Amino acid sequence: MTFTTRPTLQGTFGMVSSTHWLASQSAMGILERGGNAFDAAVTAGFVLHVVEPHLNGPGGEVPAIVATARDPRPKVLCGQGPAPAGATIAHFRSLGMDLIPGAGPLAAAVPGAVDAWLLLLREHGTLTLAEVLEPAIGYAGAGHPLVGRVGDTVAAVRSLFEEHWPTSAALWLRGGRPPAAGELVTNPAYADTLRRLVEAGRAAGVDREAQIEAARRAWSTGFVAEAIDAFSRRPFQDSSGRPHAGLVTGDDLAAYSASWEPPATLDWHGYSVAKTGFWGQGPVLLESLATLDALDDPGAYDPAAAAGVHAQVEALKLAFADREAWYGDGADVPAKALLSPQYARERAALIGDRASAELRPGRPDGAQPRLPAHVRPGATRRADPTDPTTGEPTVQADGVTRGDTCHVDVVDRWGNMISATPSGGWLQSSPTIPELGFPLGSRLQMFWLEEGLASSLAPGRRPRTTLSPTMVHRDGEPVLACGTPGGDQQDQWQLPFLLRHLVGGQSLQEAIDAPAWHTVSLPGSFYPRDMEPGVLVVEDRFDEGVLAALRAYGHEVRVTDGWSLGRLCAVTRDPATGVLAAGANPRGMQGYACGR
Repeated sequence: MTFTTRPTLQGTFGMVSSTHWLASQSAMGILERGGNAFDAAVTAGFVLHVVEPHLNGPGGEVPAIVATARDPRPKVLCGQGPAPAGATIAHFRSLGMDLIPGAGPLAAAVPGAVDAWLLLLREHGTLTLAEVLEPAIGYAGAGHPLVGRVGDTVAAVRSLFEEHWPTSAALWLRGGRPPAAGELVTNPAYADTLRRLVEAGRAAGVDREAQIEAARRAWSTGFVAEAIDAFSRRPFQDSSGRPHAGLVTGDDLAAYSASWEPPATLDWHGYSVAKTGFWGQGPVLLESLATLDALDDPGAYDPAAAAGVHAQVEALKLAFADREAWYGDGADVPAKALLSPQYARERAALIGDRASAELRPGRPDGAQPRLPAHVRPGATRRADPTDPTTGEPTVQADGVTRGDTCHVDVVDRWGNMISATPSGGWLQSSPTIPELGFPLGSRLQMFWLEEGLASSLAPGRRPRTTLSPTMVHRDGEPVLACGTPGGDQQDQWQLPFLLRHLVGGQSLQEAIDAPAWHTVSLPGSFYPRDMEPGVLVVEDRFDEGVLAALRAYGHEVRVTDGWSLGRLCAVTRDPATGVLAAGANPRGMQGYACGR
């Protein structure tokens, strides 16, 4: 029997997997009370705001993929807020910037997470707003034992808080120090914000949907929007080293609503894999799977052998090059061509027996790719080695963060399933709004300040997010939901997981526990947008012979701790038997699955 760090859970009632045990158990409690997978996911989402504030927050965003028992076709819930009306290239250029700061008020998109969670609850949930928010209100108001990474994050930005962001210092440096691991920490202002949303709902009467709509209005046009509007007008220092006011206004919140849209999908090995559309990075996974198939080499599917890792890394590099040239919101993305078998064959033909250090976007339908000047060959970029963490943030003293995010998957006994990746609005991304108990996010940093690109900044456009939930169907029924934190690594860590589980037949926990890797030979989505050509980061649990073979392929192998890459969550359902399963990542020692 193969050793795993914990069992793959199995049952028939319900399964939850998330990046924090309190979120998982809170969601499971909702299932036990008779709620469905969507009630449970909303509960987990709001608990994650409280217990992983360095990884997500109410001022951030959440994309999700949903399949219901009534309609099992996958649908994307888009909770990615757009650039505010005042966010123009001309505005940033007038401030002397050629990149959008990685932290501070200027980098904030319109917050989308809360409206998306509430839209999900209204349309597919069964419980009341008060019921699903009860755990988050309890943890924010009465306190929860803090995971150590939160205090580490606060310590990293302590001088910024003390010298420039006093409202954040008031919340996170109580007693003049960062919070300690295991310390009982409260956020009374956020507890009050959630209570006021519940009260706004109750004032609308007894109808469940009317209550949720009233809470959405309190968020987008009521007290929350008013507080954000007023606070955004105050200048605070950002990662440019200078103080600037924000751009998000009450009108921006009023104009925004979360939405439903079709996913990008790929038919693959008898499965249909669903991702968000080309406004996010999700189709990178689809392109990579299609390219591996086009190699027509069974060895390319093995994420443990050097030949397989080499093929998968090179396929990912090609897909990420396409992301840089073609992906973006509002752009004329050649989506059909990018996922066509003919294009996959063209891309597969570029994979040889030597690792490439070049950025090689393709020509779908013969179109000419255009790359940002910042990443074109010959551009001057400073080396920016990325800390290959477990998906926890790599945080600089000025609040710039890379490698962030949370994740939650839920499946219930009726066959409802959801994969959601909440992120942004990190405690270190922007100053805390004291009346609300949370900051805005910094997702605008993923835009380019250059006209004519697929991901050029423009008001109303969504930033090309790294957030990348996944759902897999077989014969029209949802069978797997998965995802991971990790910024540009999200689809890289999901690719070998899917190959191990769907092709290799490993259990969820075996596939999650297996040694992981990723490449940083791609332009980063986070400020300062740098890359390390040819570098491949691998956990030290790989056999030395595999590492030597990878070096022989030409990869610059950087070996890191054996349990440091990836924070995968996953749930499954067998439609034939109704058996449910779940696994969760042991790296970071906080993700957990639960179920029965």
